[in-house]
Amino acid sequence: MAKKKSFVLRIDPDVYDALEKWAAQEFRSANGQIEWIIAKALRDARRIVEKTIQEETEEESSDQSQ
Repeated sequence: MAKKKSFVLRIDPDVYDALEKWAAQEFRSANGQIEWIIAKALRDARRIVEKTIQEETEEESSDQSQ
């Protein structure tokens, strides 16, 4: 699994409540929903290069063999 960076996010309680409801409808955690929203925004803005499933599998294999 890819390593993830942890950080604190301060968010308005009403915004968080709306986010939790949206996440539940999508069967995601609030954290997963935030990650999905950010990833989608980056893709839409063409600011991120999508890794292929093959590249991710190869990375995971090399991480496990070390």
